[in-house]
This record gives sequence, C-alpha cells and structure tokens, in this order.
Amino acid sequence: MLPRTHDIYASAPMRGLLADEAVAYMPDLRRCAGNRALLLSADPQDQPPNPPYLGQWVTLRLAQNHIQGDVRASASEPLPFSDQAFDLILLRHALEPAPLSLDEIIRVLAPGGVLVLTGINPLSAWTPWWLWQTRGSTSRAKSPIQLAARLRRAELQVERVQRVGRLWPSPSVGPSAASSWLGGGYVLVARKKGPKSVPTRLRPKPVTAPVRAGLAPGARRSSVS
Repeated sequence: MLPRTHDIYASAPMRGLLADEAVAYMPDLRRCAGNRALLLSADPQDQPPNPPYLGQWVTLRLAQNHIQGDVRASASEPLPFSDQAFDLILLRHALEPAPLSLDEIIRVLAPGGVLVLTGINPLSAWTPWWLWQTRGSTSRAKSPIQLAARLRRAELQVERVQRVGRLWPSPSVGPSAASSWLGGGYVLVARKKGPKSVPTRLRPKPVTAPVRAGLAPGARRSSVS
C-alpha cells in the first residue's frame, strides 16, 4: 500500500494523474481565445498554462472552505467576480476539497466560453486509495456523467468527456504512456451557449464637405430664433 501524504495532491499517484489530465486538455486550451481566464485548482503548486490566444489569468487555489491566490474568499460564498467575466475556466479537482458551487462557475463564464473540468472518478478503482488517503472523509467527488447532465440542464453544450490516467494509483509521477478508459480521472469540456462577445471598434467616416441638413417636407421652421 502506498504511504499517506499530508497533501493528497502532492502524492506521486496524483502528480501522475494531473500530468495525464494536462496532456488530455491542452489541445482544447490551445483553441481557446479571450481576454480573461480563470484557474481554480486544489493543487497548491498549480500554475496556469500559457495558451497563445488567452490574455490575463486569475489563479485561485482551494483548501477546505477557503479560496486563496489572487483573491481571498470563502468557498461557500458567491465568487467575487461579475457575471460572464471569463472566456475560459479551468477547474482542476476544484469540486473535491471545498463546497464550491457549480452554479457560480456557470455564472462567471461568458457566453461562448469554455469550461474544462477535471477530477477523480468516484466509480474508479482509485476510490479505496482516495478514502484511505483522506482518512475516510467523505469525498465531494462526482462522476463525470452526473456533471455532464448538470451542465446540459444549465444550457451548456458538453463537447466531450474523457477518462484519463492509470487503472489504479501508481507511484510514478510522470504521465502514463497510454491513458485508460477506466482511468481514475476524467476531463470534461463544455461550452456555454450563446454568441461570444467580440468588442468592435468603430472607425469614423471622414466628411469631405459640410453637411447641410434641411427640414423634412411639410415641417415648419420654429418662429423662435
């Protein structure tokens, strides 16, 4: 049996699973474009990726009931962002350690924006190891099937759900040679319905001659000068 670690996301099996997930979702991130992106991660060492068409990242890390990073807040309260604030949201195991509201995630995602969500599949062979690592605490992990159904009810289009990782926890920290369809983790990619807002810059049309505006037919000139 693999030894327990104080931080489950720092354990060798989880480091390998996180690497497998990143390999799976990076092609989706490289196709995303926008001004703002949000990373919400349970891994305290996590850093945002660097896709070529994304602007500013906001990085938040979850620990129990708290959100830390670029802002500090309680995970049980509404996210401190305006509606439709982000063109991309990357959730890395963010629904497991804290009572984070999926409704809040949907609220701050812009129309046409992409949600990439990863997590432990509770129906996988990783569950006994997960419960042992967390001292038998109740996991908030939900199956990707449940999450996909929840997102569809919220008018999001689920583009794909993929199982990733090894069949059972392994001490290797690198990505596996081939992810299993029975792997312990998953990657879910969804898009919020609606047109993506693109700012438009209006170019003033040059005026070559003074415009003489006359009265419409039948109109009378005011007697007040």
